[in-house]
Amino acid sequence: MATHARPGSFPSQSPAGRRVPELDPALVVKWQDGGGQLIDLFAEARQRLGGVAAFRLAGPRPTVLVTAPEAVQHVLALHPGRYVKRSHRARVLIGDGVVAANGEAWQRQRRLLQAQFTGRGMRRYEQRITGAARSAAERWAAYARTGEVFDVGEEMRRFALDAIWRSLTGHPLDPTAEADLAAVPAVVAALPQLPADQAAAQGVVAAELARIDALAHRVIAAARDDGPGPDGPGLLHALLDASGTRAEYTDRLIRDELVTLLLAGHETTASTLTWLHLLLDRNPEARERALAAGPEGSAERRQAVQALVHETLRFYPSAWILPRCAAEGDVLAGYRIEAGTDVVVCPYLTHRDPALWDDPERFDPGRFTTPGRRPDRPGSYFPFGMGPRACLGLQFALKESTVLLEHLLPDRTPRFLSTPAGAAYSITVRPDGPAPAVLDG
Repeated sequence: MATHARPGSFPSQSPAGRRVPELDPALVVKWQDGGGQLIDLFAEARQRLGGVAAFRLAGPRPTVLVTAPEAVQHVLALHPGRYVKRSHRARVLIGDGVVAANGEAWQRQRRLLQAQFTGRGMRRYEQRITGAARSAAERWAAYARTGEVFDVGEEMRRFALDAIWRSLTGHPLDPTAEADLAAVPAVVAALPQLPADQAAAQGVVAAELARIDALAHRVIAAARDDGPGPDGPGLLHALLDASGTRAEYTDRLIRDELVTLLLAGHETTASTLTWLHLLLDRNPEARERALAAGPEGSAERRQAVQALVHETLRFYPSAWILPRCAAEGDVLAGYRIEAGTDVVVCPYLTHRDPALWDDPERFDPGRFTTPGRRPDRPGSYFPFGMGPRACLGLQFALKESTVLLEHLLPDRTPRFLSTPAGAAYSITVRPDGPAPAVLDG
C-alpha cells in the first residue's frame, strides 16, 4: 500500500496571495527515478507542506496539490469556472463523451443524461440492477456447490458490466458482448503508458478500439432497428431519441457516450466491490455487524450495507485524483495560483487525513451510521467528486453496490487463496493483482 501522510497545517486566508510552498526538487527527482508511485509523492508533499502544496514534474510551472477541505470546495464547488478540465486521460477511449467534454457541449450532454440518473430515471434501472445481482448470486451458488476457484475482481467486473449493459440496452449481457467488452479494461490498463499524442496513442491500442467500435455500432444499429429490449428502453434509446432533434448527436457522439457510460458504469463499481470484499476479509466483524443491524429487507440492514460501501469509498474513492487547470489567476486558501497552473485535487489523501477522520487507517463503517462520527466540513468526503462535475452515476453506483451486497452477504463469504499486495493507481485505484477465492458450500 502507499505511504499515507500526516496532516500539515492549513494556512489562514491571506488577501495578498503568498507563493504556494514547493516540495524539495531532490525528493521529486527521487520519485521520478523510481522512488515510489505518484501517490507517495503526493503524500510526501502534503505531509511536509500541508493541504495546498506544490511540486515540479515537468515544465516551468509547479503542479499544485489540493487536499484541505476548504481548498477542495473552493476548486470543485465554488469556482469550477476558474479550475477547468483539460483533455481527459481516457479520451483515446471515450472520445467526446460527457466525462471528457467541456463548455457548452458538456452542459448539453450532461443535461440530457442527468434526468436518467435521478428520480424516475433511477427507478427504471433498479429492476435491471436486481436482475444482474440475481445472476451473480446464482453464479456464486454454483461456485459454492462445485468448489470452483474464481477471481473476485473478475466477478465484480462481470456483475457491474451486466448491470450497466442492461441499463443501456434493455438486454442482459450476452457472451459475445462480454467477450468484446474485454477490450475496454485492456485499453484502460494501457492508458498510463500511452503516448501523449492522441493519434499515436490510438495506434497503440488500435485493435482494441476497433473491437469496441464494432460492438458499439452493432448495438446502436440493433437499438435503432429493433427498438427496446425485453426490459424496455435504456440509456442508449434516450441517446437515439436525442439524435432525432439534436444534430450534434451523430452516431459518433452516441458511440462516445455509450463507451463513456460503459466505462464509468462498471470500472469504478467493480473496483469498489473488490476492495470491499478484501476489506471484509480482513475485518469480518464489520460484515457481521451489518447483517445484525436488522432483518433482511429492513431499512436498518440497508443503511448498514450502504455504510460498508461508503467506508470502502473513503479508503478507495472512485476518483482518487481530480486534475484541473487554472483558467485564470486566483487566490486559493491564501496562496497565489497563476493562470495555467495544473491543480490536482486528491480525495484519496483527504479521506485519510487524521485531522479530519479519527484513526483513518481503520476500516470502520460506523462512521457513516453514527451521528457525529464523520467530519461535517464540506470537502472532507467526496469519492465521486463534488460540484457541477461530480459523477453523474453516483446514485446508480451506490444502488448497484448495495443491491449486490444484499444478495451476497447473508449467504456467501469468499475465502481468499491469496490477496493483492497493494494498489495500482490509474483511472481508478484498484487492487494490483488477482484475488482468487473459493466459496465453501
